[in-house]
Amino acid sequence: MSRPAPSFELLPGADDSPVILHVPHSAREIPADVRAGIVLDDEALERELDHIVDAHTAHIAARAAALAGTAPWRFVNRLSRLVVDPERFPDEREEMLAVGMGAVYTRTTHKDVLRAVDHDPEPLIERYFRPYARAMTDAVAERLAATGRAVIVDVHSYPAEPLPYELHGAGPRPPVCLGTDAFHTPPELVAAARRAFGDDVGLDSPFSGAYVPLEYYGTDPRVSALMVEIRRDTYMTEPGGPAGAGLERLAESLATLVTAVPR
Repeated sequence: MSRPAPSFELLPGADDSPVILHVPHSAREIPADVRAGIVLDDEALERELDHIVDAHTAHIAARAAALAGTAPWRFVNRLSRLVVDPERFPDEREEMLAVGMGAVYTRTTHKDVLRAVDHDPEPLIERYFRPYARAMTDAVAERLAATGRAVIVDVHSYPAEPLPYELHGAGPRPPVCLGTDAFHTPPELVAAARRAFGDDVGLDSPFSGAYVPLEYYGTDPRVSALMVEIRRDTYMTEPGGPAGAGLERLAESLATLVTAVPR
């Protein structure tokens, strides 16, 4: 395989900001050679992208960065999560392997076949997953060196109605779900998010956890993390449709959260 162009982008913020807005699932792009390994026809693939992509979240993060009192850094995935999902564990620790959605997906949101059963995930993990993980690790290291800490805020979205692949889809689906980690999510970060998003906030349902690079995961308390999952019907037409007026309100709320993080 030829060496690809970078599949992600680190967009700089203020030198004294510890915040990294992480946007891993907003893109639809799939390189042609990766597309060749996906068994869906073009129409079915577009439908799957409509369901799986966290549409417009890169725009929400960009608007929030522009509105925040101190500009955060942004780490944005420029390829679809159907290439690799950079937030999954790349091994047996990943619970989503149970539905064919580890670091390299083999099943769709509706549990249909996405890749052949004998598909080898290692070339995609080597080509895309590991460079992404190294770059995100470096971005966190740079914030630690510059400010003494790093605060990762994951920007996601999720559908109003549960999809068949969801392992925990039976619980509440609030307008904004905050995903937390027992080690990396301090109470004051959750409190700041509750103030920023108001009464629309729920906790760890239908999705929980927060992304931290494995080098720091569970060991370095200087790295904080919070996942912000926005229910899609609050800002866009589902599935995969245009954004609406709710996008700006959510960007303002996210900017409020970013501004509330002390420097």
